[in-house]
Amino acid sequence: MTFPAPLTGVVPPVCTPLTPDREVDVPSLLRLVDHLVGGGVDALFVLGSTSEVAFLTDRQRRLVVESVVGHVGGQLPVLAGAIDMATARVLDHVESVTSAGAQAVVVTAPFYTRTHPAEIARHFRLVAAGSAVPVIAYDIPMAVHTKLPADVVLELAGEGVIAGLKDSSGDLAGFREVVAGARNRSDITGFSVLTGSELIIDAALGMGADGAVPGLANVDPHGYVRLDRLCRAGDWERARAEQERLCALFGMVRVGDPARMGGGSSALGAFKAALQLRGVIDCAVTAEPQVPLSAGEVERVGKFLAAAGLL
Repeated sequence: MTFPAPLTGVVPPVCTPLTPDREVDVPSLLRLVDHLVGGGVDALFVLGSTSEVAFLTDRQRRLVVESVVGHVGGQLPVLAGAIDMATARVLDHVESVTSAGAQAVVVTAPFYTRTHPAEIARHFRLVAAGSAVPVIAYDIPMAVHTKLPADVVLELAGEGVIAGLKDSSGDLAGFREVVAGARNRSDITGFSVLTGSELIIDAALGMGADGAVPGLANVDPHGYVRLDRLCRAGDWERARAEQERLCALFGMVRVGDPARMGGGSSALGAFKAALQLRGVIDCAVTAEPQVPLSAGEVERVGKFLAAAGLL
């Protein structure tokens, strides 16, 4: 399959179902892929934050990519995270996921060490030079502690170093700068600008974004595809109503008690609990050292599903 330029639509960051002993649950993963494809999504992104990529071993990462690519069989593009601290390690992941069949790689800025914008740009240039597939930049400062500056993103896009941006920064003004720059600069063609926010997809598409990478689309792919199509049809009133329904459903990410767990444990635990309650995956366990939801918290997830018409 030829990777689309630009990539558009709904690209869920696929959860990684685990067994009780925290190995990749391949049968559940493939049922989840069928659930997403059946929901009408436009591509799949494995090994992202919602996939718990930071918790997976290299062996598990490769198994996820091989399993999904083999199952999808070219129906949809598969993007894979090549996420690690520094350029050499990222290039190792690029080789692994592309040899397993990924059609594009998703790469953050380097992390742990402090980096200057010039070093971030050099990182992406070196990764792109070593990659046989398109590179999508992933702006997630809460995880890597560096914001990808809009001017650097546009410079790299103009050079053809990166084929797109997944923006999970929460900086809507900076996002708009990239959208406008990609639209107005003659040296940028086929560049995808994707929002990583579940909550502002109607606004992002309204300002000209190409698509979205919402973690909650694991739970309700039909809803996010419906939202995307309503926006593209210009039916903004119905799109707003659908976005607001999804915003209410997103409240499930806060079911976890903040006195005993972090936001990641709560959100990923809620997504997996919802998938288990919907009969998609067998087990809602998250990777160590994340804290599991209690029975009462899982019950609250069920109430969010029921209110959204999903149970």
